[in-house]
Amino acid sequence: MAGINLREIAMETVIEILENGQFSHIYLKAVLDKYGYLEKNERAFLNRLVNGTVERKLQLDYIIDSFSKTKVKKMKPLIRTIMRMGVYEIYYMDAVPDSATCNEYVKLAKKRGFAGLSGFVNGVLRNIAREKSHMEFKELWTKYSMPQWIVDKWMADYGKEQTEEILKGFLEPEELCIRVNLNKISRKDLAERLKKQGISVRICDTVESACYISDYDSLAAIPEFSEGLFYVQDYSSQLVSYMAGVAAGQQVVDVCAAPGGKALHCGELVKDGTVIARDLTEQKVALIQENINRTGATNVTAQQWDATVLDEDSIRRYDTVIADLPCSGLGIIRKKPDIKYNQTEDSLAELTKLQGQILDTVCQYVKDGGTLCYSTCTINKDENENQVEAFLKAHPEFEKKEMQQLFPNKEHDGFFICVMKKN
Repeated sequence: MAGINLREIAMETVIEILENGQFSHIYLKAVLDKYGYLEKNERAFLNRLVNGTVERKLQLDYIIDSFSKTKVKKMKPLIRTIMRMGVYEIYYMDAVPDSATCNEYVKLAKKRGFAGLSGFVNGVLRNIAREKSHMEFKELWTKYSMPQWIVDKWMADYGKEQTEEILKGFLEPEELCIRVNLNKISRKDLAERLKKQGISVRICDTVESACYISDYDSLAAIPEFSEGLFYVQDYSSQLVSYMAGVAAGQQVVDVCAAPGGKALHCGELVKDGTVIARDLTEQKVALIQENINRTGATNVTAQQWDATVLDEDSIRRYDTVIADLPCSGLGIIRKKPDIKYNQTEDSLAELTKLQGQILDTVCQYVKDGGTLCYSTCTINKDENENQVEAFLKAHPEFEKKEMQQLFPNKEHDGFFICVMKKN
């Protein structure tokens, strides 16, 4: 569209994420919604350029620092962003020749008041373009753009070979996973309806409610989404309700439920049972309620409650307690690429402490013979296996029944699930 500079929009978005601390998945969605009138291919370009630049930031900085006398950290934020985006396009996008890419970023620097640095931008980007076939990434952190401390942690937990497989998994292209509301429509019938709209559908072989969709423009434009026939929910997240054994007639509480995917799935499975979906803030509860309303779930109730605070009325009341707790998010880096730059070893320690506090509280809500299902979207052992081990030591009335650590690949994110029975 005339007058719209996609690279400039991408640049402003990347600045907000990497320089001003906006969350990538939230801010980029808002930008794509704002420019919803753009063509599908333009929105795809914008999405890939922003996500790719954020995802590959460490590697891009390593490349730039190899060619520039002025190091990335010393550059002005706008120039730093222009350089990162230019290098990302040169290495990972082939929509235009490298020379044209260099020209576009030189023009952008001039347009934004940095004509004096346009020669610098041009010279460094052209050198990088010429030498890209000779560039080597010998260390895992540069090859996969992952902070060194995270690489070290996973190497200690899983060894080099498994760590590299994990890092590769985060860079695998991902289809959107949806959960079909099987109480309203079969996967086959939904797939037929979506295919008539030109949407590609692949039915998952291992989770009975899951499908993967691609070649769509926006979810809001799909009538079946607005009708509540499906919900966007990752494979791993859908697995929680099945592994927990949620069944018809049960009373279930999801103690950290926003945005409500697991609670709604439980609502479908309990049929005439009930589900309480809780979270900490009014905003999160409103988000759960919005999804309850859209899907028409009559047996799911949203409540505001701090999971660290004991609810006396809930003691020994529930057949199943779903505890998908706040975590480092290091299993969903593909969806939230900035998360790897925002976590620290100290923040991990704080989260591990919080998880322990919540588990000690909410385990009291489980009936005798009932189930506590603990899950996280991370692959950090301190938050997962080690957390479970500490919990079981402190609570001998619980017994571990099933535990699974999923690593990121084309099918799913990194995710941890542990099902414990109360004797």
